[in-house]
Amino acid sequence: MNAPTAAAITSTELRTLLKSVTSARVVDVRTPAEFDTAHIAGSYNVPLDVLNKHGAAVAEQLAQDHDVVLVCRSGQRSAQAAQLLAKEGLTGGRTLDKGIVDWEGQGFAVKRGTQRWELERQVRLVAGSVVLSSVLGSVAVPRLKWVAAGIGAGLTYAAASNTCAMAALLAKLPYNRGATSDAATLLSRLGAGSSA
Repeated sequence: MNAPTAAAITSTELRTLLKSVTSARVVDVRTPAEFDTAHIAGSYNVPLDVLNKHGAAVAEQLAQDHDVVLVCRSGQRSAQAAQLLAKEGLTGGRTLDKGIVDWEGQGFAVKRGTQRWELERQVRLVAGSVVLSSVLGSVAVPRLKWVAAGIGAGLTYAAASNTCAMAALLAKLPYNRGATSDAATLLSRLGAGSSA
């Protein structure tokens, strides 16, 4: 049985909430490098892979907050994070509808750091390069066409299951880890209430 889907909040609603007296705790579940590139000021970075391993600790830290809003690029990873946290007992968490893409699209301010390619763009580059190389190489080595077919099957499964193994692997690269990828550091910041 699937966990219930977390309620969504629009960018406009979140902006209003952040200006109110009872401000929400915004938790960005993207990789540290994505977070460093652009994030909502005052938000906390707790990547999805940290949530997978330390969900109970994160849920415990967030349980004391009145309102928790989970953010990612488009809303997919934040929905996964909400399900993980719900399994650990955190109730009432919401997700930013359409993610940081919509937030920026509405013209709302973000804190910018080192500019990097987003994880989704990296997946498109790697998948496209492997498929193109395999198809071109299949002229000399016909069996290479099966590598392209495997990538196509993987992308189809990723879309159907709303998960992406290639993105999970790319997120582990040093380029995507950023300066604060250590789980203990991220959790201590969350507990101490110090955002980036």
